Amino acid sequence: MNIKIKKRNGAYEQLCVEKTKKMVAFACEGLKGCNPIELEMDSNLQFRDGMSTKEIQKVLIQTAIEKMVQTTKDEFGNLIKKTNINWQYVAARLLMSDLYKEAAINRGYKHFGYGDFSELVHKLSDLGYYGAYLLEEYSKEEIKELGSYLKEERDLLFNYEGLKLLADRYLIRGFDKEVLELPQERFMVIAMHLAIPEGEKKLFYAKKFYDILSELKMTTATPTLAGAGTPYHQLSSCFISVVGDNLWSIYDVNQKFSNVSKHGGALGIYLGKVRALNSEIRGHKNASGGVIPWIRLYNDTAVAVDQLGRRKGGASITLDIWHQDLYEFLELRTNNGDDRRKAHDIFPAVSIPDLFMQRLEARSNWSLFDPYMVKKEMGFYLEDYYDEVDEKEFTNRYLACENNEKLERITVTALDIMKRIMKSAVETGTPFIFFRDTVNQANPNKHAGMIYASNLCHEIAQNVSESTFVEETVEYEDGQAKVIRTLQSGDMVTCNLNSINLGRVTKEELKETIPLQIRMLDNVITLNQAPVAEAKITSDKYRAIGLGTSGYHHYLVNQGIAWESEEHLQEADVLYEEIAYQAIKASVELAKEKGAYQAFEGSEWQSGKYFERRGYQSKRWQSLKEEVAKYGIRNGYIMAVAPTGSTSNIAGTTAGIDPIFRKVFVEEKKGSVTPKAAPDLSDANFWLYKEAHHINQQYSIKACGVRQKHIDQAQSFNLYITPEVKAKDILDLYMESWKNGIKTIYYIRNQSLEMDECVSCSS
Repeated sequence: MNIKIKKRNGAYEQLCVEKTKKMVAFACEGLKGCNPIELEMDSNLQFRDGMSTKEIQKVLIQTAIEKMVQTTKDEFGNLIKKTNINWQYVAARLLMSDLYKEAAINRGYKHFGYGDFSELVHKLSDLGYYGAYLLEEYSKEEIKELGSYLKEERDLLFNYEGLKLLADRYLIRGFDKEVLELPQERFMVIAMHLAIPEGEKKLFYAKKFYDILSELKMTTATPTLAGAGTPYHQLSSCFISVVGDNLWSIYDVNQKFSNVSKHGGALGIYLGKVRALNSEIRGHKNASGGVIPWIRLYNDTAVAVDQLGRRKGGASITLDIWHQDLYEFLELRTNNGDDRRKAHDIFPAVSIPDLFMQRLEARSNWSLFDPYMVKKEMGFYLEDYYDEVDEKEFTNRYLACENNEKLERITVTALDIMKRIMKSAVETGTPFIFFRDTVNQANPNKHAGMIYASNLCHEIAQNVSESTFVEETVEYEDGQAKVIRTLQSGDMVTCNLNSINLGRVTKEELKETIPLQIRMLDNVITLNQAPVAEAKITSDKYRAIGLGTSGYHHYLVNQGIAWESEEHLQEADVLYEEIAYQAIKASVELAKEKGAYQAFEGSEWQSGKYFERRGYQSKRWQSLKEEVAKYGIRNGYIMAVAPTGSTSNIAGTTAGIDPIFRKVFVEEKKGSVTPKAAPDLSDANFWLYKEAHHINQQYSIKACGVRQKHIDQAQSFNLYITPEVKAKDILDLYMESWKNGIKTIYYIRNQSLEMDECVSCSS
């Protein structure tokens, strides 16, 4: 049989079946229930002359992943599906072999596996894929030492889906998409970059950061995963801006949005200050087009300026529930009505005060106002106030607006508004919900500002304010005219995220991993090349970070805890209190070393009210409270739980705080079929992995409320419904979420809908 096989370097060689057998044996080694002979037979490989090694590998990979779920007969002759998730690791090893071989060819070395790390750093720096700062900050000896620290065997931790996602989206590739960088090298480059601010201890921390990254004990935000070590390192996921009620501000935020999206970020926009439809402009009645035309402007920018070519830009726009344009705003993404007044690429969010929820519960009326006319008639901006527990500043002003007969309003029932919200949620998954009083009452930095809105994924809760235009002057230098614009900087929020992989980290390990993650996040702020100047100013002012968690359902299953149980609620309380304690403690230790954040004076961190609000009375909490007062805290905001949709796949765990979507399902993409299963799925834990749409959502709400006590910002919290759920039941979910102290609601995930995810926030 004279069959020649085309190798990856283009050369042909005689078919050697033993090479294929050797590769299959390597892929199956040590994996229970994975027989290499079985894989060879099931692949039905038909060798032909001119066949490439890549084709052979592709057939083996597809066979391996399809073997994850097999239909067999039980003892009674019934057809049943059996899963063996180890086959996904066989497929991953086969894919990893592909990457090894292609990297060797593209980088010019002969052996199987990893090449010389130092050579890679120099080569990719010369080619412009790595930033020159890596060679400036690290000596040849240090880079060689870090290269020798790489742990190739940690590639075996990846399942197929995680490795493929990492390889396709985040490893550095050449101009023709050729493989240059391998997984452990990407992790080391991230670690090297984030360790640069540590000065003489950077080598020590680079190794520590690498360990928790490569052991998949944490996940970084996707901009950090993709951008660390590169020439332009925008490492943050999301930004949040406030739009003022003037043309300059509207277009200024649009310009910021384009810059943010260009460099891989998404934007949260608060539009509640902009006047309503038919409001007056410079004394002319019925002149304003309202907020919808400006939302369409931001929609067009989202489409035109994509996130580094990976996907269209993403923006969430928040409007207050008392804004006169609310009804049309709630129709933005629906398919009925005038399409010229739609914005299908924008994610609407509604800011809701306690007063509205109280009136909804009482089935009473609600008034919608034009913010411009409120200011003109009442002398204050209603959106600038919120209710504290014992001071009802928003409520008092809102009632004053209602009692002023000169002030025009639209009066409807609160229930009618909620029906519109629910209708949109069922059809589109949105609007997202922002409970503004709950958020602002828990704000540790209320002395320095107010929280008007959240980011696209609705886990960030930080002070935000509009920038204002001051003046424009012309100066002449050597006969050349310069236009100088002066702005007063507002707070532009930056989301700096990473997450603990609870699927791989025990409660006992948190005291070791969390300080490293807090240090990494703090260094992101130091190193970040923010695309907008105000974002850099605000980052330096608060040094805000967002430590989150992925693998929550995975963790519960590992502990043998059912989602719908009181044990779940008790465990959530204990777990997130421990995370909060270790995170705050780590930030205090950083403050001792590097100083507190600029706005610390006057904060609830300093006064101790942060700890009092949460009832932290134990000895260790009281001791920590005293340390914060004495030394300050490095980060003004610390915890925020992001959705982690992409990076949890890389880490082989469940997404964010969500329950598993399905135990086992089949994904079809570009002609390939990929069975997927819950992490570590087995007969022993099968029933603990109850699927999201079959879970009693009241348990999810209660658990979210329990966690929220310990999280200074918010959580990307989804509610899951089926087409059979009644409107009254959906209303109850909103009411219970508010009563349980939940700050934000992300998607309402209807079983019949597919939702767009934000890649940027997948920390």
